[in-house]
Amino acid sequence: MGLSTSMARRENGLAAVAVLLATIVILAFPGRAHAQGAVRSVHGDWQIRCDTPPGAQTEQCALIQSVVAEDRSNAGLTVIVLKTADQKSRLMRVVAPLGVLLPSGLGLKLDNQDVGRAGFVRCLPNGCVAEVVLEDKLLGQLRSAKTATFIIFETPEEGIGFPLSLNGLGEGYDKLP
Repeated sequence: MGLSTSMARRENGLAAVAVLLATIVILAFPGRAHAQGAVRSVHGDWQIRCDTPPGAQTEQCALIQSVVAEDRSNAGLTVIVLKTADQKSRLMRVVAPLGVLLPSGLGLKLDNQDVGRAGFVRCLPNGCVAEVVLEDKLLGQLRSAKTATFIIFETPEEGIGFPLSLNGLGEGYDKLP
């Protein structure tokens, strides 16, 4: 298989995931759009939601949690964990509110330890998306930690923390089809 064939498959897979993400974003912000899809199951503070994106042959599911900032009730963040349709990649996508400072990326702390930053890959009408491939190490850290704090920046100096419960993440991930 040539590199271009591999890249084309990846692009097709990412396009399908982008459609799912757009659907999930609608699901994750119920006050801003009509909800589509359905809650398949609840695992602690996480939900598995499923829908069949337009043009897709099969239903796709994602593990989701939405939170608001401790000090700003109008700023929401949604974390989406999913397996790509080809089952070859595991992704964590984070939808941050519009107005985020894109070059600063999205920070992550697990149990108050800095894990690093992820870059934003695109902005949609409902928010800007950061994406991380869920390697085994990061998935293990998420399973063993109690809390995660995602940090967005409105200015280079001012970060806004979004505390997220990891209760149920491991169980929910294991139940993802």
